[in-house]
Amino acid sequence: MKKVTKIVAFFFTMICCCVLASVITTNLVNKKNSNTVYVPTDNAPYTMLSQASMPTAGRMQPVDLTEAAEKTVHGVVHIKSTVKGRTQTVQEMPDIFDYFFGARPRQRQYQSQPQVGYGSGVILTSDGYIVTNNHVIENADEIQVTLNDNRVFQATLVGADSNTDLALIKIEGKDFPVVPMGNSDELKLGEWVLAVGNPFNLTSSVTAGVVSAKSRKIGIYEGGESIEAFIQTDAAINMGNSGGALVNVKGELVGINAALESPTGTYAGYGFAIPTTIVKKVVADLKEFGSVQRAILGIMGGDVSSMLQLEENKGKDFGSIDGVYVSDLTDGGGALAAGIEKGDVIIAIDGKNIKTMTELQETMVQYRPGDKVSVTILRNKKQKTIQVELKNVRGNTDLIKDTGLEVLGAVFQDVPEQTRRQLNIGYGIQVSSVNKGLIKDNGIQKGFIILRVNNRQITSVSDIEEIYKEASNSTDPVLFISGVYPSGRRAYYSIDLSDE
Repeated sequence: MKKVTKIVAFFFTMICCCVLASVITTNLVNKKNSNTVYVPTDNAPYTMLSQASMPTAGRMQPVDLTEAAEKTVHGVVHIKSTVKGRTQTVQEMPDIFDYFFGARPRQRQYQSQPQVGYGSGVILTSDGYIVTNNHVIENADEIQVTLNDNRVFQATLVGADSNTDLALIKIEGKDFPVVPMGNSDELKLGEWVLAVGNPFNLTSSVTAGVVSAKSRKIGIYEGGESIEAFIQTDAAINMGNSGGALVNVKGELVGINAALESPTGTYAGYGFAIPTTIVKKVVADLKEFGSVQRAILGIMGGDVSSMLQLEENKGKDFGSIDGVYVSDLTDGGGALAAGIEKGDVIIAIDGKNIKTMTELQETMVQYRPGDKVSVTILRNKKQKTIQVELKNVRGNTDLIKDTGLEVLGAVFQDVPEQTRRQLNIGYGIQVSSVNKGLIKDNGIQKGFIILRVNNRQITSVSDIEEIYKEASNSTDPVLFISGVYPSGRRAYYSIDLSDE
């Protein structure tokens, strides 16, 4: 009987041990599979992180860009621009004998070859307004647009702006597919984007990449009034992509592809797009006024980080390493009138942080003359907000409309103050746009500053109009034009009005 009792006790003990082992094993497994993992950090040997915050297989899947591509490819067009060959007359530099003996200026003629360029454009409205790069259609006699469904249209130029390298063209029709406008300010570094366009004439091409940088300045545009604040992306951009769409994963337009950085002329890592914060304002102005109404703050300066590198500023404390340092102010400008001073550091416009001069330019291009903005500055390291009424390049708040002389085929504007100072000239009228007409036929290019016509000083467009009327009614209907390009190159032209 005792033996039986011992055997029963033995088996009972074994059963209890098995149950206990099972409980311990289950607890250990549950603990191993709990929502807590351990990773090393700089502050402690181990820090607990919730598994919900860790990447899972589902979150590691590639971003689906098929919907964005399908939504936008139909709203991106192929553009063919043609500059016809023409006979051009150039007046040679007169020599001293021409002055003594009254000889007429010598002329020579040459025949230019036709030029054809290709690019892309983005349909913004269902009635046919298309945005592209200015350099795609610049000086074109004919602009041909081909849609993704192979329909072909002749386009007309609504307006162009070389300072932002944007142009607006129009095709006739309705119910065109459009690319919806997005907000480039909402883009984040690392965010996926698509570049849609026609590289190497390969129509309707799509490439993908991420946003590599924002407000990037690369120094490709000439002139002190040029605006560069590019979105940098590693989506492949090549020749022919210019004027095409940069879109986000929702299929919204966030930029107009404009340039690529490459030692070979083809894609080598990075492309650059004009953000829609600039595109929207420029397109609206071109559509309403035919020219961009550019507001200026009226300051000169540079990035605080750059200013601190100057020898005279070594050891100084501006109160911030970010922002724009005001080194000078423009006479008659809004900043001077509002009380901004030399030495101030601009850190925000209407609550938007400003870290660099590029960001300041990108922000200012969104306003028009007469708009009022809140400028936040640091003065003696103390923060202050000043209300500034923005003005135009003429120092007032009037809208500037280019005056076109249809018979000559050009648009004229006042010479920017900065250009006047650089060239040391006190008068003249600048050719801001060249269309079909005698000026283009005779080789005068955009940017040329007319100083004299028929040996009379030019101070306004009305001077040109008056001299033109006099010459066209005379027995010798010729305009002898002299002037200078912004580069400093002098030039002389002769326009025979009997050819009109």
